[in-house]
Amino acid sequence: MSINRRTVARSVRALGVASASAALALGLAGNALACDISEFSAEAKCDGVKGVITVTDVDPSGIPATVSVYLQNNGADLKKVGEQVVKGSREGVTITFEENWKPDAEYRVHVKAEGYVDEDIKPNLTTPSTACKKEEEEPPAPSDTPTPSDSASTPAEETDTPTPTPSQSESTAPAGTESNAPAPADAGDSNLAETGANSNTGLIAGIAIALVAIGGGAVFFGMRRRGTSGDR
Repeated sequence: MSINRRTVARSVRALGVASASAALALGLAGNALACDISEFSAEAKCDGVKGVITVTDVDPSGIPATVSVYLQNNGADLKKVGEQVVKGSREGVTITFEENWKPDAEYRVHVKAEGYVDEDIKPNLTTPSTACKKEEEEPPAPSDTPTPSDSASTPAEETDTPTPTPSQSESTAPAGTESNAPAPADAGDSNLAETGANSNTGLIAGIAIALVAIGGGAVFFGMRRRGTSGDR
């Protein structure tokens, strides 16, 4: 059975239309999955006592995108906080910008992926109305007023201070006051035994000297007599 040319032409035409439709659908789906501004989100947080701004990319294709953050003032860029490159994933990739933000501040977050996206995250980021927790204040320094324990230990420290010596006038006993030294006795009331003037010491010494002289004379005469006898 021969196939009609017209039928073949219709079949080929239908197949071409179907292929074109499929290619267009795949292309649109690929562009939708590639990179889109809706896949980016920004948030102001606190990292301990410091403020930070985070940007999360959930682009499953992982196309590199440059993220720039600007502080706004009356609709204009006041300063550029920073710029980083992020490669997203289906689970999401987050980058962090350190920024000591103030409450109710406004930031513009711009995303640029060449050939895919080049626009800001809408709406602009507004920080919370409460600032990050401040560091705990240090306890006040103790006052200079000494505590009871300090005052109790002060006398021990003061013992190192040299005590001034009394002057001559202060060390001399004032006139009219009794002195601890014994008062001198009268000449007639003195105990002459202490000096030997009223004792027998002189008499005994005289007798001893006389005895020594007599003994010496006797020895001398005795030796002389022996010498005379020997000469005979």
